[in-house]
Order: sequence, then C-alpha cells, then structure tokens
Amino acid sequence: MQYCSTRGGVHGRDFRDVLFSGYAPDGGMFMPESLPALSPETLQGWRGLPYPRLVVEVCSLFIPPQLIPRDDLEVLVSKALSSFSVPDAVQIARLKDGLSVLELFHGETFAFKDLAMSCTVQFLNYFLQKEGSRAVVLVGTSGDTGGSAIHSAKALPGLDVLVVYPQGRITAVQEKHMTTCLEENIHVFAADGSSDDIDQPLRRLFADQDLVRTHGLMSLNSVNWSRVMVQIAHFFYAYLELSGLEKTDRELPELEVVVPTGGAGNITAAYIAIQMGLPLKLVAMVNSNDIVHRMVTSGDFSMAPSVTQTLAPAIDIQDPYNMERIFWLLLGRDGASVKTMMEDFQRSRRHALPENHRKLLSEVLVTDSVSDEGILETMRRCWEENQYVLCPHTAVAVWHHYHCPHQPGTNRCYVATASPAKFQAAVDKAGLPYDPPEAVLALAQLPTRYQILERSPDWCKHWEERLRERIQSVSRTRKEGRAFYA
Repeated sequence: MQYCSTRGGVHGRDFRDVLFSGYAPDGGMFMPESLPALSPETLQGWRGLPYPRLVVEVCSLFIPPQLIPRDDLEVLVSKALSSFSVPDAVQIARLKDGLSVLELFHGETFAFKDLAMSCTVQFLNYFLQKEGSRAVVLVGTSGDTGGSAIHSAKALPGLDVLVVYPQGRITAVQEKHMTTCLEENIHVFAADGSSDDIDQPLRRLFADQDLVRTHGLMSLNSVNWSRVMVQIAHFFYAYLELSGLEKTDRELPELEVVVPTGGAGNITAAYIAIQMGLPLKLVAMVNSNDIVHRMVTSGDFSMAPSVTQTLAPAIDIQDPYNMERIFWLLLGRDGASVKTMMEDFQRSRRHALPENHRKLLSEVLVTDSVSDEGILETMRRCWEENQYVLCPHTAVAVWHHYHCPHQPGTNRCYVATASPAKFQAAVDKAGLPYDPPEAVLALAQLPTRYQILERSPDWCKHWEERLRERIQSVSRTRKEGRAFYA
C-alpha cells in the first residue's frame, strides 16, 4: 500500500511517512494510490464483529504488516479504545420511527474524534518508541479535535502537542478539555479569530519543509490520513448493524447515512467506504456555514465573508478541507485538476465548480442546511418523542429525519458526533432536562494553562511567528533534557 498527494506532486510514500505528515509537500492531502475492494462475501464475514475488531480489519487493509504486524495492530487498537465508557466503544440508539443514532461520543472528551485520534496516537507512539525519536503535533481546532488530541497524547514521552482554538467560539466544556490539561507535553493557544483563520498560519508552517523535517512537525487534524482511515470503520459498523444485510443473500442492500458536516472528514471516510464496495447513500448536513450545501446544489465553492457562530460550533467551518480528497476520487485521481481547483480556492477563497464536476458531486452527495431554530426544533422533537437528548451537531443530522421522510424499506443511520454534555447552553436553550456527567461538572474546578494569540493588523504573520517560536523552543528544550514548564 503506497500513498500519493491529491495534487499529483508526491507518490510512493508508505503509511509511516504519511502518518507523520500534515499536508503533502505540494500542498495536497495524502491518499492511498489504490483502494482495496471488498467482496460481498467479506462483508458477510464481518457481520457481528465488535467495533474494535472492525477497526483492526479496516486498518490492516491500509497498513502493511511489515510496518505494524497484525498482532501489534490488535494490541494498539485495543489499548486505544479500552477507556471508552461503553463495551464496544460505540453503540447505536434505536429510537421511534426508524431513527437509528450511531453514538460515536463515548470517549474521554465526549466527541467522535476520540475514536480515530486515540488509535492514531497509538500508531504514532508505536513508531516513536521503535525509532527512539520525537515529534511535534500542531493542531488547529474548531472545538473537538484539540481536546481529543490532547487527551489521547497527554504524558506520552515522544510527543509534544500544540493546539490552537478560536477563543469565544467554542463551548466552555470544549475549552476546558484543552486548557485544564497541564501535562508537560501540552501547549494550548487561544486565538482571536475563527477556525478558518487559524488554518492560514498552520498551512504556512506545514509548507516550511525545513521546519517540518527539523522538528518532526505533523498534524492530527483530519488532514492526517490515519484519522480518516480509522473513521472508515464507523461506516462499516453502521452498515453491518443497520442495513438488513443478514436478511438477504441477493444484492447488497443500501444504507443511507446522514452526517453533520464541517471539515468533511467523516463524509470523506464514508465516500471511501463506498469506493471499497459498501452500498451507502450519503447525506451531508450543515449548519448556517453552508459551503458544502452550496457547492453541491449550485457549484458555489466559495467562502462567506465570515464564519457564522451557531449552536453547533464544531462545524462552524467555511473551508471543508477534506473535500479535496473527494474531488480527487471523483475526478479519477487527476492531481493536476485538483491542484488547479484547490489553489484557485485557497488564493481567492472562491471557485465556481464546472457543471460536470458539480453533477458528479451531486450524484454521490445529498445536502441540506439547518438554521439554529431548526437545531432547537429537532432537539425538542426528539426529546418529546423519545426522551433522548441530542447534541446540536447531531440535531443538524437528525433534522433530516423529520423533514425528509424515508421510503418504506429504506434503512437510515444518523451519526451522533458529540454528547450533549459538551453543549449545555444549547440544551438549556431548547428547554430540555439534562444532567451532565460528573466528569464534565468537575472541569469547572480545575486550574488552566494557555496563551492568547491576539488579533492585530498583521495577525496571520504574528500567529505564525508565535507558533514557530514555540515549536523551536519545545524541540530545543527536549534535546537538552529539561522540563519545558519550570
């Protein structure tokens, strides 16, 4: 299994290279040069497997045993998922009228990102220990990724983690999951801007190949292929549990999967699963930051003047960067076309999709946009009918259940990306009764540590310089064998 860049300038990388990378050196994103095709017989053979075992099966298709032997892979995945609060790490809530909710939020930070992040960090640690080396992780977050990266990597001796979050644009619980982690290898920055603003200096830092090589700089956003790879298992699990596969020995049944969408990592994983042979129909639901919806329905691949703050902050994103991977697959792995498209978008913040490209996209992706009022309406209705509290992001997906009734005989799955425990203000605004877990309540009493990245006329350059200085000083301190926080 070899990997290449979506922009055509890099080929022949192995999983270890890609795991320790952010963006590819040509600015693209890493993808497998070919995708494994799974037969109906293989899918039938996977029926009944617990989620951790499915993660192993999926990852083993993309990680050669020469790099991580199968026995080691099983140990790493088991260790990564051992602390989740339900036995199989994920579970499905089967509610009224065919409303099936895939709960992916039973990790330490109550978000779906804990699943792929914990596995990815275990893979990183495996190689770092084997090689006696170190790495510096740089993460921009719209809310959940940062906390998940921090809690997956805290106290690991070979990793330092720098996280940048948009101050005032995430919930108190999301913020506390980051700022209360005082381990020696954790460095948190609060930026006066949006998550899309944060992405600009991070792209510039990752484009500095000397910095990347010298300090082992890498990303744990879903830019990292490993995150997307593990997330593919979500969709195999949902399909095997909900499609009705066990009732047929004929053509594989279809499962409709509805996903709340921001950076488009989950949707990308689902589309890759389709390419591997899984018969899914994909629905990407967005909030008022509706670039994915506009792209699919009208070809308008352009950023709004500013990011709208909504009740679903983790998907308050105007740059759905993983769509680059979907475009690459849709356009027959044409790196030159993807390069032209994405560079145009990044330069001007807008791009008009040619109609033939828009039509290809609309054939594999149905979309819709949900307002804050729609989120609250959905949360209330789900509670009234099921006594089940949705987080606002999951409500973005479940809105589809109430407004787009499914055809008889069609099976659907709604992806729950976070626990309502992280979004108490939205739950309160919906007027729903909810008692947060003790672990969430305890966060309010913990001390914090973070630094502020102020807004200035030249803020992007300023943020880049501050982060560069921290990367360099952390690496220097580690080489000298000293503690960073005296």
